[in-house]
Amino acid sequence: MSNIHKLAGTVEVDGQHYDWELRSEPQWAESEGWKGMTVALVLKQAQREALLEFPPPKRLLKGLQRGRLQISNATVARGVRAALLAGWEPASRGKPMVFMVDADGN
Repeated sequence: MSNIHKLAGTVEVDGQHYDWELRSEPQWAESEGWKGMTVALVLKQAQREALLEFPPPKRLLKGLQRGRLQISNATVARGVRAALLAGWEPASRGKPMVFMVDADGN
Protein backbone atom coordinates (compact mmCIF):
# COMPACT_ATOMS: atom_id res chain seq x y z
CA MET A 1 0.00 0.00 0.00
CA SER A 2 1.36 3.42 -0.90
CA ASN A 3 2.03 6.21 1.56
CA ILE A 4 0.54 8.97 -0.62
CA HIS A 5 -1.71 11.22 1.42
CA LYS A 6 -5.09 11.73 -0.21
CA LEU A 7 -5.52 15.48 -0.33
CA ALA A 8 -8.77 16.82 -1.76
CA GLY A 9 -11.47 19.35 -1.06
CA THR A 10 -13.88 21.92 -2.40
CA VAL A 11 -13.40 25.67 -2.80
CA GLU A 12 -15.87 28.39 -3.69
CA VAL A 13 -14.82 30.97 -6.26
CA ASP A 14 -17.25 33.65 -7.44
CA GLY A 15 -20.24 31.63 -6.24
CA GLN A 16 -19.19 28.41 -8.01
CA HIS A 17 -17.97 25.28 -6.21
CA TYR A 18 -14.84 23.58 -7.55
CA ASP A 19 -13.61 20.17 -6.44
CA TRP A 20 -9.86 19.68 -6.25
CA GLU A 21 -7.54 16.78 -5.55
CA LEU A 22 -3.82 16.17 -5.47
CA ARG A 23 -2.85 14.14 -8.55
CA SER A 24 0.90 13.86 -8.02
CA GLU A 25 3.38 14.81 -5.34
CA PRO A 26 6.74 16.44 -6.13
CA GLN A 27 8.94 13.83 -7.76
CA TRP A 28 12.30 13.36 -9.42
CA ALA A 29 12.36 12.76 -13.19
CA GLU A 30 15.66 11.67 -14.73
CA SER A 31 15.20 13.81 -17.83
CA GLU A 32 13.73 16.93 -16.18
CA GLY A 33 14.94 16.95 -12.58
CA TRP A 34 12.47 17.83 -9.83
CA LYS A 35 8.85 18.31 -10.85
CA GLY A 36 6.33 19.96 -8.55
CA MET A 37 2.95 18.69 -7.46
CA THR A 38 -0.09 18.60 -9.73
CA VAL A 39 -3.59 19.50 -8.55
CA ALA A 40 -6.72 18.66 -10.57
CA LEU A 41 -9.69 21.02 -10.61
CA VAL A 42 -13.24 20.43 -11.81
CA LEU A 43 -16.36 22.57 -11.53
CA LYS A 44 -19.20 20.64 -9.90
CA GLN A 45 -21.62 19.36 -12.56
CA ALA A 46 -19.11 20.12 -15.36
CA GLN A 47 -16.87 17.96 -17.52
CA ARG A 48 -13.56 19.63 -18.33
CA GLU A 49 -10.73 19.45 -15.84
CA ALA A 50 -7.87 21.84 -15.29
CA LEU A 51 -4.49 20.65 -14.02
CA LEU A 52 -2.39 23.08 -11.99
CA GLU A 53 1.33 22.32 -12.11
CA PHE A 54 3.27 23.88 -9.26
CA PRO A 55 7.05 24.42 -9.21
CA PRO A 56 9.12 22.03 -7.10
CA PRO A 57 9.59 23.13 -3.49
CA LYS A 58 12.81 25.07 -2.91
CA ARG A 59 13.89 22.63 -0.21
CA LEU A 60 14.08 19.82 -2.79
CA LEU A 61 16.15 21.95 -5.15
CA LYS A 62 18.61 22.53 -2.28
CA GLY A 63 18.92 18.80 -1.65
CA LEU A 64 16.97 18.78 1.63
CA GLN A 65 14.48 16.14 2.71
CA ARG A 66 10.90 16.28 1.55
CA GLY A 67 8.60 18.14 3.87
CA ARG A 68 4.95 17.54 4.51
CA LEU A 69 2.72 18.67 1.64
CA GLN A 70 0.59 21.67 2.42
CA ILE A 71 -2.16 22.83 0.09
CA SER A 72 -4.50 25.50 1.39
CA ASN A 73 -7.93 26.30 0.03
CA ALA A 74 -6.69 29.86 -0.59
CA THR A 75 -3.91 28.56 -2.85
CA VAL A 76 -6.37 26.39 -4.78
CA ALA A 77 -8.82 29.30 -5.10
CA ARG A 78 -6.05 31.49 -6.56
CA GLY A 79 -5.23 28.64 -8.95
CA VAL A 80 -8.88 28.44 -10.07
CA ARG A 81 -8.92 32.17 -10.78
CA ALA A 82 -5.62 31.95 -12.68
CA ALA A 83 -6.91 29.06 -14.82
CA LEU A 84 -10.15 30.90 -15.58
CA LEU A 85 -8.23 34.04 -16.58
CA ALA A 86 -5.95 31.92 -18.80
CA GLY A 87 -8.93 30.57 -20.75
CA TRP A 88 -10.18 27.49 -18.94
CA GLU A 89 -13.86 26.90 -19.70
CA PRO A 90 -15.05 24.26 -17.20
CA ALA A 91 -18.40 23.72 -18.94
CA SER A 92 -16.77 22.89 -22.30
CA ARG A 93 -15.73 19.42 -23.40
CA GLY A 94 -12.25 18.17 -24.19
CA LYS A 95 -8.97 17.13 -22.67
CA PRO A 96 -7.88 18.57 -19.35
CA MET A 97 -6.11 21.91 -19.71
CA VAL A 98 -2.72 22.27 -18.03
CA PHE A 99 -1.66 25.51 -16.36
CA MET A 100 1.70 26.35 -14.78
CA VAL A 101 1.29 28.35 -11.57
CA ASP A 102 3.68 29.68 -8.98
CA ALA A 103 3.96 28.35 -5.44
CA ASP A 104 1.05 30.61 -4.38
CA GLY A 105 -1.27 29.40 -7.14
CA ASN A 106 -1.04 32.55 -9.27
